[in-house]
Amino acid sequence: VQLQASGGGLVQPGGSLRLSCVASGSIFSINGMGWYRQTPGKQRELVAAITKIGSTMYADSVKGRFTISRDNAKNTVYLQMNGLKAEDTAVYLCNAGPLWTPPYDYWGQGTQVTVSS
Repeated sequence: VQLQASGGGLVQPGGSLRLSCVASGSIFSINGMGWYRQTPGKQRELVAAITKIGSTMYADSVKGRFTISRDNAKNTVYLQMNGLKAEDTAVYLCNAGPLWTPPYDYWGQGTQVTVSS
C-alpha cells in the first residue's frame, strides 16, 4: 500500500487547510485511515482516524476544529482543519491499514503544515 499526502502549507492563525491522502496498491486490505502529526523533539501524535464504515476518533486538542472524512470510492482520506493555531504546526503523516484502531501498518510521506502570522 502506498499513501500520497498533499495539501499542507503556510496559513495564518484562524485559517483553514484541507489535507488529502490517496491510497494505492493493495487497497482491499485497508480498513482504518488516519492522520498523525509530529514536531521535532516530540512524540508522534494521533490527530484523527476513521474506519471504512465511518467511525471516527479525534485528539482532544483538535475536537471541534478538525474533521476527518473519507471517500472509499476514491481511496482517499481528508482532514479539514479549521481554526488553526500555532501549536498545530507540524508534519502531518497519513496512516492506513487493516486494523480498526490506529496506529495502522502503512505510512505515507509527511506534509508540512505551518501556522504563523
